[in-house]
Amino acid sequence: MYNAVMVTKTNVIQRLKKVMDPELHISIVDLGLIYDVSIRQHVDTSARIRVVMTLTTPRCPLAPVIDQMIKDALADLKSEMEIKLVWEPVWTVDMMSEEGKLKLEIL
Repeated sequence: MYNAVMVTKTNVIQRLKKVMDPELHISIVDLGLIYDVSIRQHVDTSARIRVVMTLTTPRCPLAPVIDQMIKDALADLKSEMEIKLVWEPVWTVDMMSEEGKLKLEIL
């Protein structure tokens, strides 16, 4: 897959900030679900995006929905994509951004 625009971690994270948890209506970035984003840029301007993430619970029924929302948010980058779901470290409320905590009135 080819992309005329250089794919950067910053523009991937900006797109992921628009992906809202379907139940909580807070971005998956502010929820602290995104552990890492890496980009392997190729010489021909194609790229491989790797998103390492978790969910709030291992049995989250919305996992396939969130997975598709991420793919949709990054689709226009026309890059290879890997979404790796991990369970360690275990997600806790402490991983949320201050903005996310404020939205859920946790602060």
